[in-house]
Amino acid sequence: MDRTSSILRGLWLPLVTPFRDGQLDETSLRRLVRHYATEPVDGLIVAATTGEGLTLDDGEVERLVDVAAAERSSLGRPMALYLGLSGSDTRKGCRALERMASWPVDGYLIACPYYSRPSQQGLYRHFSALADQTARPIVIYNIPYRTGVNMSNETMLRLAERSNIVGVKDCSADQAQSFDLLRTRPPGFSVLTGEDALFYGALTQGADGGILASAHVETASFAAIRNSLLAGDQKGALAGWRALVDLPRLLFAEPSPAPIKYWLWRAGLIDSPEVRLPMTEISDGLAARLDQEMARRGLRM
Repeated sequence: MDRTSSILRGLWLPLVTPFRDGQLDETSLRRLVRHYATEPVDGLIVAATTGEGLTLDDGEVERLVDVAAAERSSLGRPMALYLGLSGSDTRKGCRALERMASWPVDGYLIACPYYSRPSQQGLYRHFSALADQTARPIVIYNIPYRTGVNMSNETMLRLAERSNIVGVKDCSADQAQSFDLLRTRPPGFSVLTGEDALFYGALTQGADGGILASAHVETASFAAIRNSLLAGDQKGALAGWRALVDLPRLLFAEPSPAPIKYWLWRAGLIDSPEVRLPMTEISDGLAARLDQEMARRGLRM
């Protein structure tokens, strides 16, 4: 695999999973894929954290992939489709990758094992085993405040030596660690920030883009910030970020993805703001704030 010619970059969306009456809402899913195919999105990730992947059963995950892939194919849009995976049993992860070998996805976003808090050697061997199981590209999801374990840059760089471990969704919450990784990563290894509120800062330090739940909203404005920086227009990028910076704070004011789903529902992109337990619907107070922000931005409700 030639990583330097296929580096992951730009704006990626961890797509919400629409539900209605407890079931996967395929009509809304198709609508979402069609909508974001018209936006400057470089890739979609389904069944990840924002997609409530931990609440989906195996059949639902497979159906989610099939519907999203079929819709993308019908549109003829060159937009990558990755599948989010997580778990703390390496054997189960390998078996899952074997089972998914024929699925129509381009790669995987795989979170560090949660709760068990393995050593750095354990992390290395876990991802090495997963990489051995598939020829598809793998993006590591490092988010220690959810998993309980932080992958060190040393371990990350060891894994980056493997041809199909192509990047990281960086949510380390340690800006020094993130900057050092950007300085020392090998050519072709992508660093995409997953911290929505730090998107602008990460780009200015050299990140290749972001995997941003907030970019379900004002998608083009998020993409424009990166485009402005690439064009050398730092003043324009900063102005754009100042206009957006309060949006991630609002969309994460209560547990995600409930606020995002409410916004998408009010915008007519999904038919219900339903989430699955243990997630719950947003409060009346936040709903009023979201309605007010949508009205301020001139969005139809």
